[in-house]
Amino acid sequence: MASLALTSPPSVKIPSYLSSSSSSLFSRSSISFRTTESRSRICVSGYAKCNLPKALNGNARVPIINETTIPKFFDSSRLEKSVSRNNTKLKLFSGTANPALSQEIAWYMGLELGKVSIKRFADGEIYVQLKESVRGCDVFLVQPTCTPTNENLMELLIMVDACRRASAKKVTAVIPYFGYARADRKTQGRESIAAKLVANLITEAGADRVLACDLHSGQSMGYFDIPVDHVYCQPVILDYLASKSISSEDLVVVSPDVGGVARARAFAKKLSDAPLAIVDKRRHGHNVAEVIV
Repeated sequence: MASLALTSPPSVKIPSYLSSSSSSLFSRSSISFRTTESRSRICVSGYAKCNLPKALNGNARVPIINETTIPKFFDSSRLEKSVSRNNTKLKLFSGTANPALSQEIAWYMGLELGKVSIKRFADGEIYVQLKESVRGCDVFLVQPTCTPTNENLMELLIMVDACRRASAKKVTAVIPYFGYARADRKTQGRESIAAKLVANLITEAGADRVLACDLHSGQSMGYFDIPVDHVYCQPVILDYLASKSISSEDLVVVSPDVGGVARARAFAKKLSDAPLAIVDKRRHGHNVAEVIV
């Protein structure tokens, strides 16, 4: 039967990383083994031993290695890799509706557009494949649903689905022009509210957030079951008009219909209270309007 006895350690030089405060898990010690049969003594000294916690119910417990106990030189390479991974957590992809706008957005943000393959089959079906990993990334898809509206909308839905199935952390659909936004209410019997339908399609495809510009009406934001960022282009237009140095006496702000009076009044107020005019627009059918100034 063997027994364990501790003796005073001799003067042995231990590496600094083992005796530092960050590696308190290790300590210097000396150990000797004594056998009762041969009564011989074997001494081993000048080494590092691991201070294990006391046994619990007779079972030894292994200490937990974490950031507070592991030496710093072990963790340096891991931190370098984590920093490089964090730099690629934002991905920006573009559809085929307006690649020039997407490229300008990427240039302004100092990013590169993500690589994506978008094709059309012979029967008109759309094929989308991401050419780089988006696992755990915040993905932004720039795809306005302008003309052809149905083609661009379906392409956006397939891109969102591709990102969701590629384990993206968050998918944001950037829609500068939101198609079907004018069909936001029923004006006659047996009509559909297409704006609500499109909102449901984008949500069910897997989008986590929508960013749109100057929606036809504010109520369209309520059609989404996900957060919507409604961005107004008014500051950009005001800066442009201010750069033209137009006198307020020669400036008139006109609202195209009654629904745009609130926006036109806000423009006029910020342009030194410029005069405001309202157009009386009467629709006699789809894409047909009578205008009276």
